[in-house]
Amino acid sequence: MPNLKVWVAAARLRTLPLAFASIFLGSLLAASQGHFDSLVFVFSLLTTLFYQVLSNFANDYGDGIKGTDQERKGEARAVASGTISAKDMRFAVRLFVILSLLSGSFLSFWACRDLGLEYQLGFTALGILATWSAVNYTVGDSAYGYKGLGDLFVLLFFGFVGVGGSYFLHTQSWSWLVLLPGTSLGFFAMAVLNLNNMRDRETDAKSGKQTLALSLGEQGAKAYHALLLILGFDAAFLYNRLLPSSIWQNLYFISLPFLILNLLSVLKAKKPEDYEPLLKKMALTTLLFSVLFGLGKIL
Repeated sequence: MPNLKVWVAAARLRTLPLAFASIFLGSLLAASQGHFDSLVFVFSLLTTLFYQVLSNFANDYGDGIKGTDQERKGEARAVASGTISAKDMRFAVRLFVILSLLSGSFLSFWACRDLGLEYQLGFTALGILATWSAVNYTVGDSAYGYKGLGDLFVLLFFGFVGVGGSYFLHTQSWSWLVLLPGTSLGFFAMAVLNLNNMRDRETDAKSGKQTLALSLGEQGAKAYHALLLILGFDAAFLYNRLLPSSIWQNLYFISLPFLILNLLSVLKAKKPEDYEPLLKKMALTTLLFSVLFGLGKIL
């Protein structure tokens, strides 16, 4: 069995800022409406951590056994490099499926305790779907990540479910307008995925992994990236126009220069290696945006 250091590396904890961004934003928006449950917040973060590590382990396993990671640029993957066997990684995936379901079920039943069993079961079912999504991005013959559907699922879970779901769990009420900042987070998370897929276009083509970046071609993927950043920022701007608060609601504009720098770097990129450092920067910019936008609605 590999040591802890190897497992921590395989968990790719650097992906957590992006995963946590939607929870921060949904929770801060709820707090701006006078609703905040500390236990909901903690278990939302814990459940999200389990989902993200599950997704990373499952992706490592799925791509590893299919040979997709053999010539992959950037950070080496555990199964492909042989530091973790496929058997051990399969066990880790199953373990985090259980942890995700347990944590998500507790979160659902606690947050919806005053709403009735139908809400509790509904959010539990959503958690099961999120768990399925985390595993089946690359695992199995029908892995949706190999069919160009990864962007759609990122928008759904990092955007709508992450922001809208955490907002609902705090407030126990719904506003369709919350889908606008959810769209912002979803589009920015899709931009991170797009950077990953632009970096891996050559190896994905060889292994038969069909991604949107591969279908669009290099220039098309760059234009798509620009569209995601512009529309993501515009969705937040529209939300503030529809629900104005104070001058502090514009605090998120501090993140705009970082988005512009990211886009300019993408447009200049020529080699797969050029995209690697942009992944972390885009994820951290998304987290910065979510915190600033949420705080701006509270102040």
